[in-house]
Amino acid sequence: MNKNEIGKVIVRAVLGLTFFIHGLSKFQGGITNTVGFFDSIGIPGFMAYVVALIELIGGIALIVGLGTRIVSILFALIMAGAIFSAKLSLGFLGNGQMAGYELELILLVISIYFVLADKSQISLDQKIFQS
Repeated sequence: MNKNEIGKVIVRAVLGLTFFIHGLSKFQGGITNTVGFFDSIGIPGFMAYVVALIELIGGIALIVGLGTRIVSILFALIMAGAIFSAKLSLGFLGNGQMAGYELELILLVISIYFVLADKSQISLDQKIFQS
C-alpha cells in the first residue's frame, strides 16, 4: 500500500461523510423544507427525497468503498444540478446573504475524480470484486 492509496481512501471517506451528513440533515431538518425549496426553484418536490436518499445511502457506500464509481456519478449529477439550478446566479463566493457554488464545485470535482480513478485497494469493491 502506498501514500496515494491512503490519500484516496481519506478523500473518499470525507466525501462520503460530507454527503451522508447533508442527506441526514435534510431528513432531520424536515424534508418538507427541502421539498419546498426544490419546488420554489422549479424542481419537482419529490426530487428532494431522491437527492436526500442518494446522499444518505451513497455517503455510507462511499465511506466503505462500495459502488464508488456509480455513487460518484450520482453525486456529480446532484452537484451539477445544484450549481446550475440554485447557486450559479449567486457567484462563486455568494452574494453576502447566501453561499456561492464553491463547495458544490469542489464536491463535483472530487466526485468526477472517483468516476475516473481506479478502484481503491482499500474498499469493499476491491474485496468483493477482486480484479
